[in-house]
Amino acid sequence: MAVKIRLLRMGTKKKPMYRIVAADSRSPRDGAFLEILGTYNPHSAIPDVRVKADLIKKWLQFGAQPTDTVRSLLKTSRQWPVISA
Repeated sequence: MAVKIRLLRMGTKKKPMYRIVAADSRSPRDGAFLEILGTYNPHSAIPDVRVKADLIKKWLQFGAQPTDTVRSLLKTSRQWPVISA
């Protein structure tokens, strides 16, 4: 089972909010996930990224691969250098 760290879309029409989750790579975007790792709100004045660094580190050690979007969000939120995967 390949695990990806990716975004799960939530919110209303035209006002999305995303959860950062660990999910099986075969499941659909808004389908089943293994664990919630954080949130991302692109509609605030400054895009708000909140992550649980300890959980992200745990999943990266288990071999989970972040998507390109999640990787860039972690870098901009300054959580990526701390994790150093």
